[in-house]
Amino acid sequence: MSSRSIMAFDFGTKSIGSAIGQEVTGTASPLKAFKANDGIPNWDLIEQQIKEWQPDLLVVGLPTDLQGKALESITPRAKKFANRLHGRFGLPVELHDERLSTAEARSELFEMGGYKALSKGNVDCQSAVVILESWFESLWDS
Repeated sequence: MSSRSIMAFDFGTKSIGSAIGQEVTGTASPLKAFKANDGIPNWDLIEQQIKEWQPDLLVVGLPTDLQGKALESITPRAKKFANRLHGRFGLPVELHDERLSTAEARSELFEMGGYKALSKGNVDCQSAVVILESWFESLWDS
């Protein structure tokens, strides 16, 4: 297992959560949520975060229904966001199934801090943590 640093994003039209993790440990930590205007973030803020953390790879959660099928309204937009990340920053980007990540993130946050921990930004960043840790698990399963 290599020691790559991986940054994950939980794409949303109003907010985009982010997390950072280390491939060698398979763990991730929440970073920050970026406000988005109809799915478009402030790219300068994302660039600052990428420069600060210098990830080797970016992972973007791919929203699907429970059967793994694309969701008409959001799946293509998450793919577009992933393509823009790659185009702007030249880093490799992988999409990862994010089924149930928000529900899992809410559950984890509630366990840690009750209702107060369930702010939108916290949930989006914890969702990015769930996505990234699930991506790490998929590496070990293969």
